[in-house]
Amino acid sequence: MKTGKIRLHVALAAAMFAMTAHATDTAVPKPKMATPIPPQITTPAQVDSSLGTLSFTDGIPTPETAKKVYDNLDTMRATEVFLNGIPGASMVSIRAGLRKAGAVDSTVGIFETLMDSRSLFLTANTETIYFWNWMDLKNGPIVVETPPNILGVVDDLWFRYVTDMGNAGPDKGKGGKYLFVPPGYQGEIPSGYFVVRPPTFGNLLFGRAFMKGGDTKPGVASLKQGLRVYPLASASKPPKTRFINLSGKVMNTVHANNIEFYDEINQIVQEEPAGVYGPDMTGLFASIGMVKGKAFAPDERMKKILIDGAAIGNATARAIDFRNRDKATLIYPDKHWNTPFVGGSYEWLNDGARNFDARTMFFYAATIDTPAMAVAMPGIGSQYAAANLDVQGNPFDGAKIYRLHVGSNVPVKDFWSVVVYDPQTRSMLQTDQKFPSLSSARGLKPNADGTTDIYFAPRRPKDAGNWIQTVPGKGWFLIFRLYGPLQPWFDKSWSLEDIQPVS
Repeated sequence: MKTGKIRLHVALAAAMFAMTAHATDTAVPKPKMATPIPPQITTPAQVDSSLGTLSFTDGIPTPETAKKVYDNLDTMRATEVFLNGIPGASMVSIRAGLRKAGAVDSTVGIFETLMDSRSLFLTANTETIYFWNWMDLKNGPIVVETPPNILGVVDDLWFRYVTDMGNAGPDKGKGGKYLFVPPGYQGEIPSGYFVVRPPTFGNLLFGRAFMKGGDTKPGVASLKQGLRVYPLASASKPPKTRFINLSGKVMNTVHANNIEFYDEINQIVQEEPAGVYGPDMTGLFASIGMVKGKAFAPDERMKKILIDGAAIGNATARAIDFRNRDKATLIYPDKHWNTPFVGGSYEWLNDGARNFDARTMFFYAATIDTPAMAVAMPGIGSQYAAANLDVQGNPFDGAKIYRLHVGSNVPVKDFWSVVVYDPQTRSMLQTDQKFPSLSSARGLKPNADGTTDIYFAPRRPKDAGNWIQTVPGKGWFLIFRLYGPLQPWFDKSWSLEDIQPVS
């Protein structure tokens, strides 16, 4: 028995020795050119991430991991398309509204008795006489003749600034003739015009005339007398410019916040010159299937991703707009008033860098891009301050009472106003009041010391001389506007107080 056990142990030992020798003989020798590999440039077999565990075979993603990261990549790009495409989608929606109303070609829409809350326009005002026209250059150059004393702007189909007209434009408010030339136009350019070359065929012609003593009629009459829009080809005998009254019309010009958003963007991709929004943005659109000359037809997988991208993009835009984390958006460091033009640039540029969040903040809640609103020009144009939160940093509750105390000697050459908006539509808050606003130009009652108190509540508070109605169960936000802002606004020697809840 003992001899047998010894023989068994010897045999096992010999077998183990043979296996070890075989393993040593077949081990991969170290390559002659091998060097120490820094661990930070390699990828382990498994990596934990916000997407879950990511798996690799010597650095190569497994099929499951590849699918997971591609879904994430497409979702990120869909979200970026939403955030960067907001200006274009907004313009497409404005175009749809103007086309439906008929304010295209040689027909101009005027809000003859001002805009009220039935019209859905992003943070429009109730104090100036708007005129709107969709200008399409595909059939050749267009002539626009402007009357004196207006603020006019043309923005392209991606909502980029093209030119000012009127008080902030080259005609210096005296009126003039502008010639808008389409991309790639090779024809003769006649003299006698301010020549403008937009990068897109589709362009928004927008402007404001002003009331006199609270009366809209003089401004409307001036527009109808002096504003003309017609093709250059008909300049020798221009067709009559028609005017339609948009006041009181129920119309929507606000872009979609769901998967329909991407169809709005694709309209521009298909209609305008290839790459007109720059190669990076054009490539971003192409990465989710928007390519000029090709059908945008996402499959079921991509539709789910686009739905998700729109949801994330919309939530991100709303966070940027209503709970912005950038201190540079604050007009005053210790208050809750925001500026729509962070850094004072109408292109949202700072030392050559685009502030994408600042651009998103503006275009998700507003329209019309011009240096006249962004650059400090005392006495010219307009300035804006938005309040999304009360003095305590809370959103406004439509069931509660709030008060805005405005100091005396508001620094304006012309007038100032307050307009209340719905955070859902970013358009005027719809209440029993026709105009959810008050203005120093009409009907605002100051206090004996020159200050002004404005109350916001579902019902007029007792002894409230100035009241804007709100809606229980619905939030709101407001914009304080200064027309012809003066130097104390820009140097902040005059400032706004936060809005206070009133018990």
